[in-house]
Amino acid sequence: MISTVLFKKQKHLVQMTLGCCDLCVKLQYNHLNNYNSTCNITTFTPTFALPPGSTMDIFDRNAKLLQRERAANSPDANVYDYLKDEVGYRLADRIFDIKRTFKKALDFGCGRGHVSKNIFKESVEELILTDMCQTALHQAKTNEGIKVERKIIDEEELIYEPDSLDMVISCLSLHWVNDLPGCFKSINNCLKQDGVFMAAIFGGETLYELRGSLQLAELEREGGISPHVSPFTEIRDIGSLLMRANFTMLTIDTDEIVIGYPSMFELMWDLKGMAENNASKNRKLHLNRDTLMAAAAIYNELYGKIRDDGTPYIPSTFQIIYLLGWKPHPSQPKPLERGTGQVSLKDLHKLDEIIRNNTKIKVDEDK
Repeated sequence: MISTVLFKKQKHLVQMTLGCCDLCVKLQYNHLNNYNSTCNITTFTPTFALPPGSTMDIFDRNAKLLQRERAANSPDANVYDYLKDEVGYRLADRIFDIKRTFKKALDFGCGRGHVSKNIFKESVEELILTDMCQTALHQAKTNEGIKVERKIIDEEELIYEPDSLDMVISCLSLHWVNDLPGCFKSINNCLKQDGVFMAAIFGGETLYELRGSLQLAELEREGGISPHVSPFTEIRDIGSLLMRANFTMLTIDTDEIVIGYPSMFELMWDLKGMAENNASKNRKLHLNRDTLMAAAAIYNELYGKIRDDGTPYIPSTFQIIYLLGWKPHPSQPKPLERGTGQVSLKDLHKLDEIIRNNTKIKVDEDK
């Protein structure tokens, strides 16, 4: 199959295109103005479909466990916690918005305690910490006054008593799960009625600069593309996955955290320290030095910026998707039946008047 790829002057420009050396020269000379051409790239599209209920085996869970153990055993592991600590703090802040004290909560894939160290006894009475990495699990910090239990549980094999938890939280862990729909169903099964599930995962726009730069360099230097950045879930798919798992009253929003690094190599080093390096099963284990140098040059040329003090840096985008869903309960608000509305949508411009007078506005059907 022949796919036509259009190169546009956008941040998504670098998904697939020409090579490194020629590209850098053209970008410097033309400033991307003349880079609106098309080219043909031979790709192979599978013609088969997966059977219903089957899952795609994308990630190597054993490799991810080794990466997490290596990162947790590093003597300077806390140096690389800045991103996960920030997201964990924001996720914990959303727990405080729920005016309720949860008797039993589960921190699913807790890591080094990025959320648990921001949870207080006023919100949770008993907290269960779980992770597939034993070292990180024992390093997770908690606050006084909370009963804590630690269990080694793989995110893909959640086995817990049904209807036993009041809340399940997860911070930047579920994007490494192969069967995400099945994981959501298992979480829903563990929750009590009117229990809440809150999580933060990386979205599809995460590391798009690094992904594109590596693809451009590898295409020019080696004549093909390998997956060097793991795939992430798109925000448009999260809602349907939660509804399929029987969650209701969904709240999904996204945030972007842009971090500046001196070069692409510092970014890749920090990703390794976070245990967020690539764990795809079909990943290429080694990158040629020429390809890495070319990718760094492309990254700097396409995305490089300069701070106010004159220091150059490259930005790296992390898209965070925050999701919240409730297990159904009869006491939860429900939509009114069709035809019971008392105000027409044509009168939305009179909303202030309707609220102020609390009277029924007569609708002129002829208008």
